[in-house]
Amino acid sequence: MSGRLAAESGLRPTVLLPEPIEEEARALLEQGGLKLLASPDKKPESVAALMPQADAIVLRTGIRLSAELLQLGARLATISRTGAGFDNVDLAAATARGAIVTSSIGANTHTVAEHALALILALAKQLPLLDRETRAGNFRSRYDYRPRDLRGAVLGVIGFGRIGREVARACASSLGMSVLVFDPYFQPREEDRSWAGFCSLEDLLSRADVVSVHVPLTPETRGLLDAPRLARMKKGALIVNTSRGGLIDEQALARALESGQIGGAGIDVFEREPPEAGNPLLAAAGAILTPHAAALTRDCVVRMAVLAAQRVLDVLDGFLPENVANPEVLQQERWRGLKPRAAE
Repeated sequence: MSGRLAAESGLRPTVLLPEPIEEEARALLEQGGLKLLASPDKKPESVAALMPQADAIVLRTGIRLSAELLQLGARLATISRTGAGFDNVDLAAATARGAIVTSSIGANTHTVAEHALALILALAKQLPLLDRETRAGNFRSRYDYRPRDLRGAVLGVIGFGRIGREVARACASSLGMSVLVFDPYFQPREEDRSWAGFCSLEDLLSRADVVSVHVPLTPETRGLLDAPRLARMKKGALIVNTSRGGLIDEQALARALESGQIGGAGIDVFEREPPEAGNPLLAAAGAILTPHAAALTRDCVVRMAVLAAQRVLDVLDGFLPENVANPEVLQQERWRGLKPRAAE
Protein backbone atom coordinates (compact mmCIF):
# COMPACT_ATOMS: atom_id res chain seq x y z
CA MET A 1 0.00 0.00 0.00
CA SER A 2 0.95 3.66 -0.39
CA GLY A 3 3.39 2.50 -3.03
CA ARG A 4 3.28 5.44 -5.41
CA LEU A 5 4.13 8.18 -2.91
CA ALA A 6 6.65 6.01 -1.08
CA ALA A 7 8.38 5.20 -4.33
CA GLU A 8 8.49 8.86 -5.35
CA SER A 9 9.80 10.18 -2.02
CA GLY A 10 11.74 7.23 -0.67
CA LEU A 11 10.06 7.87 2.67
CA ARG A 12 7.29 6.22 4.61
CA PRO A 13 4.33 8.59 4.01
CA THR A 14 3.17 10.48 7.09
CA VAL A 15 -0.44 11.25 7.99
CA LEU A 16 -0.93 14.22 10.30
CA LEU A 17 -3.79 13.97 12.80
CA PRO A 18 -4.63 17.43 14.23
CA GLU A 19 -7.23 15.69 16.40
CA PRO A 20 -7.60 12.05 17.48
CA ILE A 21 -9.46 9.71 15.15
CA GLU A 22 -11.14 6.37 15.82
CA GLU A 23 -8.96 3.31 16.34
CA GLU A 24 -10.45 1.54 13.33
CA ALA A 25 -9.26 4.35 11.06
CA ARG A 26 -5.82 4.43 12.68
CA ALA A 27 -5.48 0.69 12.13
CA LEU A 28 -6.44 1.02 8.46
CA LEU A 29 -3.80 3.69 7.87
CA GLU A 30 -1.11 1.75 9.72
CA GLN A 31 -1.97 -1.44 7.85
CA GLY A 32 -1.47 0.60 4.69
CA GLY A 33 2.11 1.30 5.70
CA LEU A 34 1.59 4.90 6.77
CA LYS A 35 3.19 6.68 9.71
CA LEU A 36 0.75 8.51 12.00
CA LEU A 37 1.77 11.85 13.47
CA ALA A 38 -0.62 13.10 16.16
CA SER A 39 -0.63 16.75 17.16
CA PRO A 40 -0.51 17.26 20.96
CA ASP A 41 -3.55 19.53 20.59
CA LYS A 42 -5.52 21.29 17.87
CA LYS A 43 -4.04 24.75 18.38
CA PRO A 44 -2.86 26.23 15.05
CA GLU A 45 0.67 26.73 16.38
CA SER A 46 0.90 23.06 17.40
CA VAL A 47 -0.33 21.87 14.02
CA ALA A 48 1.93 24.36 12.23
CA ALA A 49 5.02 22.79 13.77
CA LEU A 50 4.09 19.41 12.25
CA MET A 51 2.88 20.55 8.83
CA PRO A 52 6.28 20.19 7.07
CA GLN A 53 6.23 16.44 7.83
CA ALA A 54 2.72 15.79 6.51
CA ASP A 55 2.05 13.94 3.28
CA ALA A 56 -1.63 13.73 4.19
CA ILE A 57 -4.01 15.08 6.82
CA VAL A 58 -7.13 13.46 8.26
CA LEU A 59 -9.15 16.45 9.39
CA ARG A 60 -12.02 16.76 11.83
CA THR A 61 -13.89 20.00 12.57
CA GLY A 62 -11.86 21.38 15.47
CA ILE A 63 -9.30 23.34 13.45
CA ARG A 64 -9.34 25.30 10.20
CA LEU A 65 -6.58 24.66 7.69
CA SER A 66 -5.86 28.25 6.72
CA ALA A 67 -3.67 29.46 3.89
CA GLU A 68 -0.95 30.18 6.46
CA LEU A 69 -0.97 26.58 7.69
CA LEU A 70 -1.15 25.11 4.21
CA GLN A 71 1.87 27.10 3.07
CA LEU A 72 3.89 25.05 5.55
CA GLY A 73 2.88 21.73 3.98
CA ALA A 74 5.63 21.32 1.42
CA ARG A 75 5.01 17.55 1.13
CA LEU A 76 1.22 17.70 1.40
CA ALA A 77 -0.64 15.53 -1.11
CA THR A 78 -4.14 15.25 0.29
CA ILE A 79 -6.52 16.43 3.00
CA SER A 80 -9.34 14.07 3.93
CA ARG A 81 -12.27 15.35 5.98
CA THR A 82 -14.05 12.99 8.35
CA GLY A 83 -17.32 14.84 7.69
CA ALA A 84 -19.13 16.23 4.69
CA GLY A 85 -18.31 19.96 4.81
CA PHE A 86 -15.21 21.76 3.61
CA ASP A 87 -15.65 25.14 5.29
CA ASN A 88 -12.66 24.52 7.59
CA VAL A 89 -10.27 24.15 4.65
CA ASP A 90 -9.00 27.03 2.52
CA LEU A 91 -9.69 25.29 -0.78
CA ALA A 92 -7.88 27.86 -2.92
CA ALA A 93 -4.75 27.53 -0.79
CA ALA A 94 -4.98 23.74 -0.86
CA THR A 95 -5.23 23.81 -4.65
CA ALA A 96 -2.26 26.17 -4.87
CA ARG A 97 -0.32 23.71 -2.71
CA GLY A 98 -1.39 20.88 -5.05
CA ALA A 99 -3.31 19.00 -2.35
CA ILE A 100 -6.43 17.00 -3.18
CA VAL A 101 -9.22 17.75 -0.69
CA THR A 102 -11.81 15.06 -0.17
CA SER A 103 -14.28 13.91 2.47
CA SER A 104 -16.32 11.05 3.86
CA ILE A 105 -19.52 12.47 2.43
CA GLY A 106 -22.22 9.81 2.38
CA ALA A 107 -21.04 8.05 5.53
CA ASN A 108 -23.22 10.26 7.73
CA THR A 109 -26.30 10.60 5.51
CA HIS A 110 -28.74 8.44 7.47
CA THR A 111 -27.37 9.54 10.85
CA VAL A 112 -27.74 13.28 10.23
CA ALA A 113 -31.14 12.74 8.62
CA GLU A 114 -32.28 10.88 11.75
CA HIS A 115 -31.13 13.79 13.92
CA ALA A 116 -33.01 16.28 11.76
CA LEU A 117 -36.13 14.13 12.00
CA ALA A 118 -35.73 13.91 15.78
CA LEU A 119 -35.59 17.69 16.01
CA ILE A 120 -38.64 18.09 13.78
CA LEU A 121 -40.65 15.65 15.88
CA ALA A 122 -39.46 17.09 19.20
CA LEU A 123 -40.43 20.60 18.11
CA ALA A 124 -43.81 19.59 16.73
CA LYS A 125 -44.69 17.58 19.83
CA GLN A 126 -43.13 20.14 22.24
CA LEU A 127 -41.23 17.34 23.98
CA PRO A 128 -38.69 19.43 25.95
CA LEU A 129 -41.43 21.69 27.30
CA LEU A 130 -43.74 18.84 28.28
CA ASP A 131 -40.84 16.98 29.88
CA ARG A 132 -39.94 20.00 32.03
CA GLU A 133 -43.55 20.61 33.07
CA THR A 134 -44.08 16.96 34.00
CA ARG A 135 -40.89 16.86 36.10
CA ALA A 136 -42.02 20.06 37.82
CA GLY A 137 -45.26 18.38 38.87
CA ASN A 138 -47.45 20.28 36.42
CA PHE A 139 -49.36 17.34 35.01
CA ARG A 140 -52.08 19.72 33.90
CA SER A 141 -49.68 20.95 31.23
CA ARG A 142 -51.31 18.31 29.04
CA TYR A 143 -54.22 20.75 28.79
CA ASP A 144 -52.15 23.95 28.61
CA TYR A 145 -50.07 23.23 25.52
CA ARG A 146 -51.07 22.01 22.11
CA PRO A 147 -48.47 20.08 20.12
CA ARG A 148 -49.12 19.86 16.40
CA ASP A 149 -49.67 17.01 13.95
CA LEU A 150 -47.27 16.66 11.05
CA ARG A 151 -49.46 14.57 8.78
CA GLY A 152 -50.78 16.89 6.11
CA ALA A 153 -48.29 19.64 6.99
CA VAL A 154 -45.83 21.05 4.44
CA LEU A 155 -42.10 20.34 4.77
CA GLY A 156 -39.77 22.77 3.02
CA VAL A 157 -36.34 21.34 2.27
CA ILE A 158 -33.56 23.77 1.40
CA GLY A 159 -30.91 21.70 -0.36
CA PHE A 160 -31.78 18.37 -1.99
CA GLY A 161 -28.54 16.46 -1.58
CA ARG A 162 -28.19 13.11 0.15
CA ILE A 163 -29.34 14.26 3.59
CA GLY A 164 -32.05 16.64 2.42
CA ARG A 165 -33.51 13.94 0.19
CA GLU A 166 -33.42 11.40 3.03
CA VAL A 167 -35.29 13.76 5.37
CA ALA A 168 -37.82 14.61 2.67
CA ARG A 169 -38.53 10.97 1.83
CA ALA A 170 -38.98 10.02 5.49
CA CYS A 171 -41.35 12.91 6.13
CA ALA A 172 -43.36 12.14 3.01
CA SER A 173 -43.56 8.36 3.33
CA SER A 174 -43.69 7.90 7.11
CA LEU A 175 -45.26 11.13 8.37
CA GLY A 176 -47.57 11.94 5.47
CA MET A 177 -46.15 15.41 4.89
CA SER A 178 -46.18 17.27 1.60
CA VAL A 179 -42.71 18.26 0.41
CA LEU A 180 -41.44 21.46 -1.22
CA VAL A 181 -37.81 21.73 -2.34
CA PHE A 182 -35.53 24.64 -3.13
CA ASP A 183 -32.23 23.66 -4.73
CA PRO A 184 -31.03 25.67 -7.74
CA TYR A 185 -28.36 23.06 -8.52
CA PHE A 186 -30.64 20.03 -8.57
CA GLN A 187 -32.33 18.97 -11.79
CA PRO A 188 -35.47 17.05 -10.78
CA ARG A 189 -36.49 13.98 -12.73
CA GLU A 190 -40.02 12.85 -13.36
CA GLU A 191 -39.80 10.46 -10.40
CA ASP A 192 -38.74 13.32 -8.11
CA ARG A 193 -41.67 15.45 -9.22
CA SER A 194 -44.05 12.60 -8.44
CA TRP A 195 -43.65 13.15 -4.70
CA ALA A 196 -42.03 16.58 -4.22
CA GLY A 197 -42.67 20.08 -5.52
CA PHE A 198 -39.80 22.29 -6.66
CA CYS A 199 -40.05 26.04 -6.19
CA SER A 200 -38.23 29.26 -5.34
CA LEU A 201 -36.88 29.91 -1.87
CA GLU A 202 -39.41 32.68 -1.28
CA ASP A 203 -42.30 30.42 -2.28
CA LEU A 204 -41.04 27.64 -0.02
CA LEU A 205 -40.68 29.94 2.99
CA SER A 206 -44.18 31.33 2.59
CA ARG A 207 -45.82 27.90 2.34
CA ALA A 208 -43.85 25.53 4.59
CA ASP A 209 -44.94 24.57 8.10
CA VAL A 210 -41.49 23.10 8.75
CA VAL A 211 -38.24 24.21 7.08
CA SER A 212 -35.18 21.93 7.17
CA VAL A 213 -31.84 23.30 5.96
CA HIS A 214 -29.37 21.04 4.14
CA VAL A 215 -26.83 23.15 2.26
CA PRO A 216 -23.08 23.69 2.68
CA LEU A 217 -21.72 26.95 4.04
CA THR A 218 -20.28 28.97 1.15
CA PRO A 219 -20.00 32.70 0.43
CA GLU A 220 -23.25 32.30 -1.51
CA THR A 221 -25.18 30.60 1.31
CA ARG A 222 -23.83 32.52 4.30
CA GLY A 223 -26.74 34.38 5.89
CA LEU A 224 -29.18 32.59 3.58
CA LEU A 225 -31.96 32.86 6.14
CA ASP A 226 -31.65 36.45 7.30
CA ALA A 227 -34.22 38.65 9.04
CA PRO A 228 -36.23 39.49 5.88
CA ARG A 229 -36.46 35.84 4.85
CA LEU A 230 -37.40 34.69 8.35
CA ALA A 231 -40.15 37.32 8.26
CA ARG A 232 -41.47 35.77 5.02
CA MET A 233 -41.98 32.39 6.68
CA LYS A 234 -45.44 31.24 7.63
CA LYS A 235 -46.19 32.54 11.12
CA GLY A 236 -45.44 29.87 13.72
CA ALA A 237 -43.44 27.69 11.33
CA LEU A 238 -40.66 25.46 12.64
CA ILE A 239 -37.08 25.55 11.41
CA VAL A 240 -34.29 22.96 11.71
CA ASN A 241 -30.61 23.36 10.81
CA THR A 242 -28.22 20.39 10.95
CA SER A 243 -25.91 21.70 8.21
CA ARG A 244 -23.68 24.60 9.21
CA GLY A 245 -23.82 27.63 11.45
CA GLY A 246 -23.74 30.83 9.46
CA LEU A 247 -26.62 29.80 7.22
CA ILE A 248 -29.14 31.41 9.58
CA ASP A 249 -28.83 34.85 11.18
CA GLU A 250 -28.82 33.81 14.85
CA GLN A 251 -29.78 37.23 16.18
CA ALA A 252 -32.71 37.45 13.78
CA LEU A 253 -33.80 33.91 14.59
CA ALA A 254 -33.82 34.64 18.33
CA ARG A 255 -35.98 37.72 17.73
CA ALA A 256 -38.34 35.74 15.50
CA LEU A 257 -38.72 33.08 18.21
CA GLU A 258 -39.42 35.72 20.84
CA SER A 259 -42.07 37.42 18.70
CA GLY A 260 -43.74 34.14 17.74
CA GLN A 261 -43.00 34.61 14.04
CA ILE A 262 -41.07 31.33 14.27
CA GLY A 263 -42.80 28.68 16.38
CA GLY A 264 -39.70 26.66 17.20
CA ALA A 265 -36.14 26.03 16.07
CA GLY A 266 -33.96 22.92 16.21
CA ILE A 267 -30.34 24.03 15.89
CA ASP A 268 -27.35 21.66 15.84
CA VAL A 269 -24.80 24.11 14.39
CA PHE A 270 -23.72 27.63 15.27
CA GLU A 271 -21.91 30.59 13.73
CA ARG A 272 -19.19 30.18 16.35
CA GLU A 273 -18.65 26.84 18.05
CA PRO A 274 -19.01 26.45 20.89
CA PRO A 275 -21.54 29.30 20.98
CA GLU A 276 -20.50 32.24 23.12
CA ALA A 277 -22.29 32.91 26.39
CA GLY A 278 -24.09 35.90 24.90
CA ASN A 279 -25.56 33.98 21.96
CA PRO A 280 -29.29 34.81 22.15
CA LEU A 281 -30.31 31.32 21.06
CA LEU A 282 -29.03 29.93 24.36
CA ALA A 283 -31.84 31.74 26.17
CA ALA A 284 -34.47 31.48 23.44
CA ALA A 285 -37.71 29.80 24.41
CA GLY A 286 -38.85 27.39 21.74
CA ALA A 287 -35.33 26.45 20.66
CA ILE A 288 -33.89 22.95 20.95
CA LEU A 289 -30.10 23.13 20.80
CA THR A 290 -27.58 20.32 20.28
CA PRO A 291 -23.75 20.66 20.16
CA HIS A 292 -23.02 19.94 16.48
CA ALA A 293 -23.66 16.30 17.30
CA ALA A 294 -25.96 15.18 14.49
CA ALA A 295 -23.35 12.85 12.99
CA LEU A 296 -21.72 11.78 16.24
CA THR A 297 -23.30 8.42 16.93
CA ARG A 298 -20.90 5.68 17.93
CA ASP A 299 -21.47 3.93 14.59
CA CYS A 300 -21.25 6.98 12.37
CA VAL A 301 -18.01 8.39 13.75
CA VAL A 302 -16.30 5.11 12.90
CA ARG A 303 -17.78 5.05 9.38
CA MET A 304 -16.67 8.63 8.71
CA ALA A 305 -13.15 8.14 10.04
CA VAL A 306 -12.62 4.87 8.18
CA LEU A 307 -13.86 6.35 4.91
CA ALA A 308 -11.64 9.41 5.37
CA ALA A 309 -8.68 7.09 5.96
CA GLN A 310 -9.51 5.11 2.84
CA ARG A 311 -9.55 8.31 0.79
CA VAL A 312 -5.99 9.00 2.00
CA LEU A 313 -4.88 5.51 1.01
CA ASP A 314 -6.50 5.92 -2.40
CA VAL A 315 -4.61 9.12 -3.19
CA LEU A 316 -1.27 7.91 -1.87
CA ASP A 317 -1.64 4.68 -3.84
CA GLY A 318 -2.30 6.57 -7.07
CA PHE A 319 -6.06 6.16 -7.27
CA LEU A 320 -8.60 8.89 -7.92
CA PRO A 321 -10.64 9.38 -4.73
CA GLU A 322 -14.33 10.15 -4.64
CA ASN A 323 -15.82 13.49 -3.56
CA VAL A 324 -12.96 15.78 -4.55
CA ALA A 325 -13.82 19.30 -3.38
CA ASN A 326 -11.24 21.03 -5.59
CA PRO A 327 -11.35 19.09 -8.90
CA GLU A 328 -9.22 21.73 -10.63
CA VAL A 329 -6.22 20.40 -8.71
CA LEU A 330 -6.44 17.20 -10.74
CA GLN A 331 -5.22 19.12 -13.79
CA GLN A 332 -1.83 19.58 -12.16
CA GLU A 333 0.98 17.44 -13.51
CA ARG A 334 1.49 15.47 -10.29
CA TRP A 335 -2.05 14.05 -10.47
CA ARG A 336 -2.46 13.26 -14.15
CA GLY A 337 -1.62 9.62 -13.61
CA LEU A 338 -4.39 8.94 -11.09
CA LYS A 339 -6.69 6.13 -12.11
CA PRO A 340 -10.16 5.14 -10.92
CA ARG A 341 -10.22 2.56 -8.14
CA ALA A 342 -12.22 0.19 -10.39
CA ALA A 343 -9.22 0.01 -12.70
CA GLU A 344 -7.08 -1.63 -10.00
